[in-house]
Amino acid sequence: MVICDLDLMTDTWIKSSWDEFLEFAECADFQEGRFYFYQNYMRVEMLPVGFRHGRYNAVISKVVSLFATLKNIKIQEATNTSFRKIGESECQPDLAFYIGNAVKFLPLNNSPVNINELAAPTLVVEIAASSVNDDLGFKRLLYERLGVKEYWVIDANNDDIIAFEIIDGGSRRIELSQVLPGLEIVTVKAALERSQSQDDGEVNRWLLSIFR
Repeated sequence: MVICDLDLMTDTWIKSSWDEFLEFAECADFQEGRFYFYQNYMRVEMLPVGFRHGRYNAVISKVVSLFATLKNIKIQEATNTSFRKIGESECQPDLAFYIGNAVKFLPLNNSPVNINELAAPTLVVEIAASSVNDDLGFKRLLYERLGVKEYWVIDANNDDIIAFEIIDGGSRRIELSQVLPGLEIVTVKAALERSQSQDDGEVNRWLLSIFR
């Protein structure tokens, strides 16, 4: 990790070259940050994460993993992992999943996943509070460009889920997952609502009853 003396406005998109972005990404001052780069703009997210964010992150992970397990769908999950298309774009979503034939055993190292050599995740999830407009806007364009197949934005402030299928370089809102056939977005939303008053065991048992 590089020790540097750099001044950066965080949690917003700022004009940057790829080389400038890499300089910040390698700086020890920002090692706790989440990095995004798209069309010569960079964003470093440094805001603290609260329990709602962490709770929703865990619940979404359980819903997707349980559904895939019971439906015998191959799946591989990564949390807070950086995905990099060298010279072009980078992202670090809350959750990323490789699904079906896209599942591969990637190198176990601490470097960003190289999208130039390896496929982009099939499904990406962002848990949004203060950043919801950005997640629905600029980040959605970023994930379209990366080649992600499906993108979910969890609006933590309004307990809502906005899911998109990404196809032909664009996206459209969906109510039924296209990469996890049979999974309704309303079921994912219901699991989030239950998690506010039920423990994980109760939520999981409800999910099992639905998915079976």
